[in-house]
Amino acid sequence: MPVRRVPKNYRNVTGIAAHTKAEGQAMYESTLERDFITLLEFNPAVLAFEVQPLTINWIDSQGTSRSYTPDVLARFRQTDDETNTVLYEVKYRNDLKKDWPILKPKFKAAIKRARQHRWRFKIVTEQEIRSPYLDNATFLLPFIRRTPPTPEVISQLLGHLDLVTQSSPQELLHACSQDEWQQAYLIPALWHLIGTRQICADLTEKLTMTSKIWSAQHGNP
Repeated sequence: MPVRRVPKNYRNVTGIAAHTKAEGQAMYESTLERDFITLLEFNPAVLAFEVQPLTINWIDSQGTSRSYTPDVLARFRQTDDETNTVLYEVKYRNDLKKDWPILKPKFKAAIKRARQHRWRFKIVTEQEIRSPYLDNATFLLPFIRRTPPTPEVISQLLGHLDLVTQSSPQELLHACSQDEWQQAYLIPALWHLIGTRQICADLTEKLTMTSKIWSAQHGNP
């Protein structure tokens, strides 16, 4: 469970997001934190995450007891070349520059704690968070959370896509049906398949009806 409650804050937007990968409540103290946990929820490599997971205590150079609570702890699918758990601090770049003398000893304490657990400690800013990928994640997540498409609809969309090397949402819908109402019916299923990576697209670029898409079974054309 998070180690502290998120207070009301009239400078930033605070709240609780509904995410299936969150362990405990996915609370946020700013829109930047909200956007970051959206990315974690959307990332298929993330198994789970916890907001404000622990408090780190240390003694500063003056002998004064200090404490610091990082923003997020995320667990990733295990890979061969790096640890699968990361402790994150989410900060605006201007705040990092302005408050660096105060933040630096906190981050050093966090690095030490992370190493004790064989985690990594990482600072993320709006430069890494705010991107077309975030826009796509925000757009696709509601379709992922909906009731999955029927096997027949999935087979129809993937079957037509398998016949070509690549397509676009617009072209694939036309290939499935010439009827505009049927195309409208298929659109949520198409976004669901893209969001769950059963149909691939370059999500680092803005997703549109003319974006290039391809079958996950065939790899990147």
